[in-house]
Amino acid sequence: MSGIAIIGYGYWGPKLTRNFLQSGAFGRVVICEEQAARRQRGLRENPGAEAVATFAEVLSDPSLTAVALATPVGTHYALARAALEAGKHVLVEKPLATRTEEAEQLVRLAAERRRVLMVDHTFVYHPAVQHIRTLIQAGELGKLNYIDSTRINLGLFQHDVNVLWDLAVHDLSIVNLFTTERPERVQAIGASHTSSPLENIGVLVLRYASGLFVHLNCSWVSPVKIRHMLIGGDRKMVVYDDLNANEPVKVYDSGVVARTDEDRNRLLFEYRAGNVYSPRIQQREALANLVQDFVAAMEGRAVPLSDGRFGADAVKILEAAQHSVTRGGQEVSLTWK
Repeated sequence: MSGIAIIGYGYWGPKLTRNFLQSGAFGRVVICEEQAARRQRGLRENPGAEAVATFAEVLSDPSLTAVALATPVGTHYALARAALEAGKHVLVEKPLATRTEEAEQLVRLAAERRRVLMVDHTFVYHPAVQHIRTLIQAGELGKLNYIDSTRINLGLFQHDVNVLWDLAVHDLSIVNLFTTERPERVQAIGASHTSSPLENIGVLVLRYASGLFVHLNCSWVSPVKIRHMLIGGDRKMVVYDDLNANEPVKVYDSGVVARTDEDRNRLLFEYRAGNVYSPRIQQREALANLVQDFVAAMEGRAVPLSDGRFGADAVKILEAAQHSVTRGGQEVSLTWK
């Protein structure tokens, strides 16, 4: 395999560069960054990497067969499209685009050019999330009833997207991994407490035909950092705490069972309490798993979990959420092909 260029060396670019170098899958790893100081820092931090100043240099270099975009969200569509048209495989930092129409165009273009289009929904590749997915697919949790997530911290404030596009997108990608079903209705509210019009706190609710209820809470203005998700099935429940390095996943054999009392013609509820266990979770960086999946897709050995279609689905839900926020929390209906 030839080379890959990491476009942008700000916050996420260094992490991508390090993981692509460590993968050993590419003969060349090139940092593309307009700012000279950042280019020099990238070379100091990554022995063996190269650096160029412009995206045009990357597009014109046939030995660079892939690009990884770590640039502001508003640039994703244009840069990804240019790279695909130049015959490159493309990894895009989340979200894939800011509009559903643009995301769909990228999916079609990748298919036409027979190139990999993948979105960097990193949490999809987290070993704990992968383990929970295995439990769900094996039927351990039973029918999914609800997913309730909290992702809050103090900053980093983004300048081009609100908190739903920045933080809720992580948990949305996890939900989309846990179920192939997509929501019928989307409802969201948000507020800004700064001079910026971009919402810094938001709540997203998703409703599904199966009865699955999803609630996502996110904030940039919390004094504490919490990354916590509850997954409730009719057989078992799971708590996923991303900040608990020792026991990120706990499985509860407990729940609530409703039954009809025929004598009084009303519902009674039985509370089932059982064992709790913490499965052993593989200690491996999620981004390393993502890079491995990208390489496998480029080599034709696999279809990536977080492919263009997966990324486009997230954009469609987020765009509907944005419409809901703009309309004061009005519910928005979605249709899926």
